Amino acid sequence: MPPDAPVSPDSLPERFERWFAARGWSPRPHQLELLEKARAKRSALLIAPTGAGKTLAGFLPTLVELSGPSPHLSPLAGRGRMTREAGHPGEGASQRDETPPHPAPQAALATPPSPRKRGEGKNARGEGSNGLHTLYISPLKALAVDIARNLEAPIAQMGLPIKVETRTGDTPVSRRARQRKYPPDILLTTPEQLALLLASDDAPFLFGALQRIVLDELHALVTSKRGDLLSLGLARLWRIAPQLRAIGLSATVAEPDQLARFLVPQPPGETAAADIVIAGGAAQPIVEMLDTKERLPWAGHSARHALAEIYDLIGRNTTTLVFVNTRSQAEMLFQELWRMNDDNLAIALHHGSLDVAQRRKVEDAMSAGKLRGVVCTSSLDLGVDWGDVDLVINVGAPKGSSRLMQRIGRANHRLNEASRAVLVPANRFEVLECRVAIDAVAENAQDTPPLRLGALDVLAQHLLGCACGEPFLADELYEEVRSAAPYAELARADFDDTIDFVATGGYALKIYERFARIKQDKEGRWRVTNPRVRQMYRLNVGTIVEDTMLKVKLVRSSRGGGGHTGALGRGGRMLGQIEEYFIEQLLIGDTFVFGGEVVRYESLVEDVAYVSRAHDKDARVPSYMGGKFPLSTYLAERVRKLLADKRAWSGLPDQVHDWLSLQAGLSLVPGVSELVVETFPRAGKHYLVCYPFEGRLAHQTLGMLLTRRLERSRAKPLGFVANEYALAVWCLGDLSQMVRRGQLDLDALFDPDMLGDDLEAWLAESALMKRTFRTCAVISGLIPRRFTGEEKSKRQVLFSTDLVYDVLRKHQPDHLLLRAARADAATGLLDIRRLSDMLKRIKGRIVHKELDRVSPLAVPVMLEIGREAVYGEASDELLAEAAEDLVREAMG
Repeated sequence: MPPDAPVSPDSLPERFERWFAARGWSPRPHQLELLEKARAKRSALLIAPTGAGKTLAGFLPTLVELSGPSPHLSPLAGRGRMTREAGHPGEGASQRDETPPHPAPQAALATPPSPRKRGEGKNARGEGSNGLHTLYISPLKALAVDIARNLEAPIAQMGLPIKVETRTGDTPVSRRARQRKYPPDILLTTPEQLALLLASDDAPFLFGALQRIVLDELHALVTSKRGDLLSLGLARLWRIAPQLRAIGLSATVAEPDQLARFLVPQPPGETAAADIVIAGGAAQPIVEMLDTKERLPWAGHSARHALAEIYDLIGRNTTTLVFVNTRSQAEMLFQELWRMNDDNLAIALHHGSLDVAQRRKVEDAMSAGKLRGVVCTSSLDLGVDWGDVDLVINVGAPKGSSRLMQRIGRANHRLNEASRAVLVPANRFEVLECRVAIDAVAENAQDTPPLRLGALDVLAQHLLGCACGEPFLADELYEEVRSAAPYAELARADFDDTIDFVATGGYALKIYERFARIKQDKEGRWRVTNPRVRQMYRLNVGTIVEDTMLKVKLVRSSRGGGGHTGALGRGGRMLGQIEEYFIEQLLIGDTFVFGGEVVRYESLVEDVAYVSRAHDKDARVPSYMGGKFPLSTYLAERVRKLLADKRAWSGLPDQVHDWLSLQAGLSLVPGVSELVVETFPRAGKHYLVCYPFEGRLAHQTLGMLLTRRLERSRAKPLGFVANEYALAVWCLGDLSQMVRRGQLDLDALFDPDMLGDDLEAWLAESALMKRTFRTCAVISGLIPRRFTGEEKSKRQVLFSTDLVYDVLRKHQPDHLLLRAARADAATGLLDIRRLSDMLKRIKGRIVHKELDRVSPLAVPVMLEIGREAVYGEASDELLAEAAEDLVREAMG
C-alpha cells in the first residue's frame, strides 16, 4: 500500500478524537490504517520513521478495543494506571527492563497456581474472568521503559480502564506469580520472559484469550538467535490462541516482505506474510561529518584528537547523545570529557554493563531534560523517545547505514523537524566510511541483513521448554515449529535429530544419564524426565551467551601500611558488571575506569569485585568481548566505489585527499572489483598487504587461510593482522622475489578453493570452533551455566564443553551440536559467505605492486601489528614501531 493511504477518520472513537484534538494533533493515516487492519483481523508490519507515532500506532487498536465495556474487558481493568515496579519515586515504569540475557536464579517462575485444572480459563475473558489481551515484546533494556512512559500518558489522560504491567528480569517473583494467576490487559516483556511463560503448564490459561502481540523494533530481533527463540514462541502462541494477530513495528528494514513473514504462521510448503503499512516520510535528517582542525590519525578508534570539538558541540546544543560502538570506548570518552568539563556541563554515561539503577537514573534525567549530554552505546540505539535531544554525535564509523539511521532518529522525535547528526571519524579510513554512510542516509538506503534460518541449538532449547510446559507429540510439534518463518524449511530429519539430542544427548552421549532430559510416555508424548530438568531450564533460558560477568561494588577502602589492603569499609553501591577475564588481569591496587569513575581494585570475593574510589590519570579502560559491529557489505561496496572514483576525492577532507593522492603516486588505489596486493620489505621482514574491504571477520578468516598456504609455499609466515579494510601478513621469506620468480602465484594463493580442505583443516585445530561449540552447548541446555543457588563457574563450563567437544569429534562428527557450531562459525565468526563472494569477485583481477617500503594505505593495518597477532611456525618476533616512524617512512 502506498505511504499514508487515506483512511476515514470516522474509524476513531469519539473519546480518542477528543484526546487528539485537545493536544492539537490529528491521527496520522498509518495509525488509522493499523486500526482498520486490526478490525479486519489482519496482522500488519508498520514501517515508519522515528517520530511518526509508531508506538501509539501499535497500541492504538488495543487501547480502542479496551476503552469501554465489552466482553473483552478484564474485570481487573478500571484502574487506568500503569503498574510500577520497585524503584525510586516518580520513575513511572522505569524499573521495568533489566532484560538480562539469562534470568538470575531468583527470577525463575514460581510454582504454577494449582487448584485450577489445565485448560480452565482458556476462554477466560469471554467468561468474565481474567485474561491477557495484548503482549508487547521489547528487544532492548531501555526500550520497555520508554514504551511504558509513552503508554502511560494516553491511558491516564483518557481515563481508560486498562491495566498495564511489565515482566522482566527486575520483576519480583511474587508479582510474576500473580501475573500468571491474574493477568493484566497489556503485558510488556522480553523474548526470554515469553519463553519462560510458555514453559509453564498454565500457559493455555495465560495466553488463551490473547488477541494481539506487538513486536517493537522487529528488525533488531529477527537477525539473531533471540529472533529464532521469539519465532518459536510465536508458533506456540498461534497454537494456543488461534485468534492471535501480530503488529510489527520497524523504522529501518531493507527487505520488508521478508520481515512481514515473521508475523504470521507459515503454511506447509507455502509462504504467507502480514500486510505492510508504510508511513509517510519524515523530514530529511541533516547529517554532517566533522572536518577536524586537528591532525587526523592514520589508525586507532579512540577519536581523542576530536575531544575538544565534541565537547564544544555538546556545549552549543541543549541535549546531545554521543554514540560510540563499544562499552570500553564509552568509558574512555566519558572520562576524557569530564576532565575538560570546565563549564560543569551535566554529562552522563549509559551502557549495558552499568547497574540498572544507574541506567534508570540517567534515563529519567534525560526524560526530565536535566542532562546536556549522554555518552552511550547501542544500549540506547532503539526506541528512546526524548524530544529534547537536538543533536546526535556518532564517534567512529557507523558500520551500517541502517544502524546510523536508527541512531540519528534519537534526535528530534518530531516528524516535521529534521534530526541533526555529526559523524566523528576516528581515523582516515573511517572518513571514507562516514562519507558513504552519509550518502546512504540521503538516499534512505537500508542494509539490514536478511531473515536468518533458525538455529538447531535454539530449537533444542525450545523443545525442552515445550516439554516443561506439557507433554507433546513429535508430529504435532514438528508442524507447529514449521509455522515459524525461520524454521519453515526445517527438515524432519533435523527435527528428529533435535528431539533425540534433547532425549539422550546424541549417540555418543546416550550412556550418560545426565544428558537425558525428556522421555516418551505410553501415549508417545515427550515429557521431562524429572522436576529438576524443568528447574534447570528456567534458570538457563535465553540465547545470549557472554563471558562470565562479575559484579562491581564500590566500597570505602581501609588501606594498611605498606600498601596492603585492610578491612573493606561498609556501605557503597553496586556500579554494574564487568567481564571476569578483565579482573583476572589485575593486581590488588590496580586502577581502572568503570561507571564513569576511576576505581582501585581492592579484592574479589566470590562473584563480586570490590573497588574503591581513586585518582589516577593512567587508569586502565576495561575491554569487553562484545560490542564490535561488522562493516556492512553495503557500505563496504560503497567505500570501494568511492576509492575508485578520483573525482569524488575532492569532497573529502584535505588530509584524506592528500593521503589517497600520496597512495596513488607511490602504489595503487584499489578499483571497485580488483584486489590490490602490495609486497615490500621492512626491518628484516617481508610483508603482503591487501585491501578486500570486507570487514574484520572475513579478513581474519582470510588471514588464517593465507598463512597456511604461505607456510606450504615456504614463505615462513610469522603472523597476520586485519582491520575492517585491509589485511597484512608478514614473513621471513622474500615475498616480492617469490612472486617475481614464479614461486608464489597470487591467483593460486587467493583461489576460492581455500574454503574447502584448508578451511576444514584449520577448523579442526582451531580454538575458535571450541568457543563456538561452547556457545551452542550452553544455548541448547546440554551444559547449564546456572544451578540452584549457584552459578557454574567459567572454568567448569570450559572443562565440560571442551571434554564433550573432543568426545563428539572423535565418536560422532555429525552430531547436532557440531553441525550447529559449524553453521554459526560460517555465518558469524568466519563470515564465510562474504569471504566466498569476495574471492569470486577478485578472481582474475588481482593486481600486484612490488614496493620498496610501506605504502600510505598500508600504514593503518601495519599499526595493528602487536595488538592481536596470530603466529606462524617460524618465530615469535613481532614489530612494535611507533606510528610516527611508519608514517614518516610511507611519506618518504
